[in-house]
Amino acid sequence: MLWVVAALLIPVLGMLVLYFLQFLGPAASFVGLVCAVVPFVVVWFAIRYIDRWEPEPRRLMVFAVAWGAIASVALALLVDGALRRAVGGSSDVFGAVIQAPLVEEVGKGLGVVLLYAFARRFFDGPVDGIVYGALVGAGFALTENVQYFAISYLEGGPAEVATTFFLRAVLSPFAHVMFTSLTGFAFGLAARRSLGLGAALRYGIPGLIGAILLHGLWNGSAVLFNFFELYATLQVPLFVLFICAILALRREEARLTRARLGEYAAAGWFTPQEVDMLATGAG
Repeated sequence: MLWVVAALLIPVLGMLVLYFLQFLGPAASFVGLVCAVVPFVVVWFAIRYIDRWEPEPRRLMVFAVAWGAIASVALALLVDGALRRAVGGSSDVFGAVIQAPLVEEVGKGLGVVLLYAFARRFFDGPVDGIVYGALVGAGFALTENVQYFAISYLEGGPAEVATTFFLRAVLSPFAHVMFTSLTGFAFGLAARRSLGLGAALRYGIPGLIGAILLHGLWNGSAVLFNFFELYATLQVPLFVLFICAILALRREEARLTRARLGEYAAAGWFTPQEVDMLATGAG
């Protein structure tokens, strides 16, 4: 089923490329793509570090990025276009604080749901959920950044691009990653309990609501408050807490690995040295 979905993403990708070329032009789109790749690469290696203990299949990681970069962006554009035709658009505050977080996080969350439903064998716990959610968020941010950097180039040239790059690639490369990670984390808790998809939604929906609220808070800090004050006093502490939680989850994975392999060693299937090799970072 995931291969079917991936095949359906190809024509959607073609439409997105045409959209960028038509409305932004080849030169601006190229500048946007080059600038957007830089924070994406940083985020990719950070996620790979988180995932190092029990790596997910590369094909599923690529699928997660593709869903975020293509499907969730297309869904957001379709909803935005439909609202503009139906009610003539929405206010900047409503669009930024309510519409965008709701539509974008639901679109990204669907990618996590697909992975949980059709790649359950590789969805083992909270860390896996964070990795998949983070990759979906990174894919979405990649495409969104292409648009932001391209528009900056058209409106203000290199100087405006540099300002936008500082705001989006230096100050907030992990914003979308952190939002959607909450959805993934919630489904990861369900996976740890070996729940079916229907039962897992009892965990996933609260996680999705958390992602929407965190996304809305982020956008609201830009349109309703002083962004830099709220960034320093709230967003940075939240991000530090996010990192600490991930490190704690990785330590728990290591502890579980050592405990389970220790049982095999006690039964004579492994030597203690082999357990050290498989259950420690150095090993």
